[in-house]
Amino acid sequence: MIKALPVLPVSLITLVAIAGCGGGSSSTSPSTSAAGTTSGGAATIDVANNPQLGQILTDSKGETVYVFAKDTNGKSECSGPCAGVWPPVPTSGSPKAGTGVDASKLGTTKRSDGSTQVTYDGRPLYTYTADTSPGDTTGNGVNLYGALWYAVQPNGSNAPVGGSSGSGSTTSGSPY
Repeated sequence: MIKALPVLPVSLITLVAIAGCGGGSSSTSPSTSAAGTTSGGAATIDVANNPQLGQILTDSKGETVYVFAKDTNGKSECSGPCAGVWPPVPTSGSPKAGTGVDASKLGTTKRSDGSTQVTYDGRPLYTYTADTSPGDTTGNGVNLYGALWYAVQPNGSNAPVGGSSGSGSTTSGSPY
């Protein structure tokens, strides 16, 4: 019994540490489990005017949404650790178009885990955990998990990389 007492405090500390790293529901869980949705319902995609990138798509909380260049044919290639960093934008119904969003470009795709992810112009949408405030675009042009990530313009194109220069030369001529 005496040997078990030191284990209990270590186990308790471990449990508290794990809970503090992702068990909360205030800042990280909404991004990973309900980004773009309101009360677990249908996701809403909006347009925001970003000072560096111009008009870009956001979820209902103003978080920038991104596309992954590795995704093909409307299917996500981002799961496991990738989806932990780039949470898919989920929906439990048909996604809704905010002002400036082309509703005909909104759709959904089934993920390998069975959940439903919002697509725009046939491309799965994600948020980025390094974006800490609405309007952040730190994921634009980032090369992680085998391909580049881009914020999305309302016409479905990738946002330009390199701030307001608009050169966007890293796409190799293809928005996909």
